Amino acid sequence: MDSRPSSPEAPPADLWGSILDSVSSSRSIPSKQILLLGQPSTGKSTLAAGLLQKPPADEKEDHATDFAVGYDFANVRDEADEDTLARLSVYTVPSSAPEYTSLLPYFVPPRTALPHTLVMIALDWTRPWTFVEELETWLRWVEKWTRGDGARELEIVREESRERLQAHLQHYSEPSVDPPTAVSSSMSGSTVLPLGPGTLTHNAAGVPIIVVCTKADLFDEGGSDLGTGASGMGGMVRGKGGEWEERTDSIMQVLRTICLKYGAGLFYTTQHPTTLLTLRQYALHMLFLPPAPSLAVASAEPPAPVRNPFPFTQKPNYLDRDRIVVPAGWDSWGKITIMREEFEARTWGDAWEADLEAEGDAPSDGAKALFSALVPDQGIKPTPLPPLNNPTPEQAFLAKNYDENAKRTDRDPRAAFRDSADPMRAAAGLVGPMGGMPSFDLPTVDRVLSEMETGINGNIGGAPPPRAAAAPRRPAGLAPSTSPRQPSGPAGGVPTPTSATGGQSQHEVLQSFFDKLLKGGKDRTSASATTTAPKTNGNGAAEEGS
Repeated sequence: MDSRPSSPEAPPADLWGSILDSVSSSRSIPSKQILLLGQPSTGKSTLAAGLLQKPPADEKEDHATDFAVGYDFANVRDEADEDTLARLSVYTVPSSAPEYTSLLPYFVPPRTALPHTLVMIALDWTRPWTFVEELETWLRWVEKWTRGDGARELEIVREESRERLQAHLQHYSEPSVDPPTAVSSSMSGSTVLPLGPGTLTHNAAGVPIIVVCTKADLFDEGGSDLGTGASGMGGMVRGKGGEWEERTDSIMQVLRTICLKYGAGLFYTTQHPTTLLTLRQYALHMLFLPPAPSLAVASAEPPAPVRNPFPFTQKPNYLDRDRIVVPAGWDSWGKITIMREEFEARTWGDAWEADLEAEGDAPSDGAKALFSALVPDQGIKPTPLPPLNNPTPEQAFLAKNYDENAKRTDRDPRAAFRDSADPMRAAAGLVGPMGGMPSFDLPTVDRVLSEMETGINGNIGGAPPPRAAAAPRRPAGLAPSTSPRQPSGPAGGVPTPTSATGGQSQHEVLQSFFDKLLKGGKDRTSASATTTAPKTNGNGAAEEGS
């Protein structure tokens, strides 16, 4: 019987394509990213340049290209600079304003980027009074970002990331002088100790976090006040002997206590390249943490340890204040208290929890309140704005003044134009320039009629009317009167219409006035016609004078 197959297996349709895909997948370059968070002028551009090993950008250019979300990348090569081991990307935001931070989930979605992302928070040592407040702001945002949309796939990624970070903290051991092959970068099946008090109580997603205090070489350079020094801290305590060291040590203890709760590392950096190189090595080490060992049934042959391609061999350093190195997994409450025994890590841990639970104003026993007492705010306060000038509505203002003036008789503006010594004006109630004009009451009208009648009868012959007697001089500011006032009436007071006209009524006086006007006009017309008409003879021709 022939056991050979009837026909060979058909080769794949795209043989070379499948071979290239398998090779590319086996030799693919892993991509990692760092979210660099910090307020303005905290040294983010210097940190990004050190992480990517690029020359730092000029300050003027950095301000000119400050985008809502900054991005840059670089390839991570081996020591021989032959092979590319990874591609490192750095994302930055100008500040913690929601307008900027809300954009990051679109570029770094937590569902796919969480296992490959590290968060770096930059704090400025020249403004130490802002440390706790800025840490709370950024750590709150990290917790919100890692929660994402709450999908089931994201919850699985969060659990795996937390197990990986917790395993790293539990298996951490201080680097020794032995070769890197024997360091604790590998996770073996050794006994796992539980986490200490106050360790990894937050950061449920297990994202690696590094808190970086920049400009550490400036916090002890200051004069007698804040304005003369480059740093607020130096200007506050410089030249007071042990108080300067106690204050800086207390600040470091507070930062270490907060970092311990999130499983974060604490680093101080300066412009010196060695501090930035140490930070870069630790960031790569945390980005390539091996996964947590599985809890499978122990077999006769233990599994091969998973190694970290970027071991971190730098020893912890908490004595040199300008190059602090506190990696995650090394610190504890006991080590924090060794620096200053009067420091109570538990009290500060509870104060931090009180701030996180408070929804409104910060509680008096919170971490921010305690830290403000330790490091008073000496920043430059903005000039307060002048109080808002809220003018009174126009109608309300006028109504108020009208009511006030109506109650005061001496505020009547018409009183300035009245002449109390003139009874005629007081009786007539005339105000202003009208007072200088003749009063056209009934006695005056009668006198005008008499003058007009006399003038009409006297001017028929062409003789000019006699000039009236000069009026008495009147006070300045009043119009001259056409005729002197003569007292009339029975007692020399204000005349009445009946007494001045011989018992005639007002209508009769007016009717007589207009009748005389009409009659006087006709008389003047007839008189002028008589004097100017030419004489004619019987033949109808005009006679010429001899």
